Amino acid sequence: MIGPLFPVAKATGRPPVDRRAVVEATAWRYRTGAPWRDVPERFGNWNTIYKNFNRWSEQGVWARVLEKVQSLTHLRGELDWMASIDSTIVRVHQHGATLKRDTGGRVELQEVRGRAS
Repeated sequence: MIGPLFPVAKATGRPPVDRRAVVEATAWRYRTGAPWRDVPERFGNWNTIYKNFNRWSEQGVWARVLEKVQSLTHLRGELDWMASIDSTIVRVHQHGATLKRDTGGRVELQEVRGRAS
């Protein structure tokens, strides 16, 4: 179903990498959260997989794949648009943790919004 969304392999040069293996390796990588270098060898060379992933990302292939899968799932009535973000895993960059915050002085922000100017 998503095969036609990927660019056609070049007829010249090195033989193309199995696109199914690249998709499976990319899914494995994002499912596990592992670095690209830790992609299992059964998928092929990690660097080749990353280069294909990156090139397809720049070409908008992954966005089209997501759009296609979402539309097919929506048509079957199986798509749930509810999203949940757990704030316990959201981290600030080490340089952002010590920045001064402008709170507007002693007045709380919600009190400023309520006043008529």
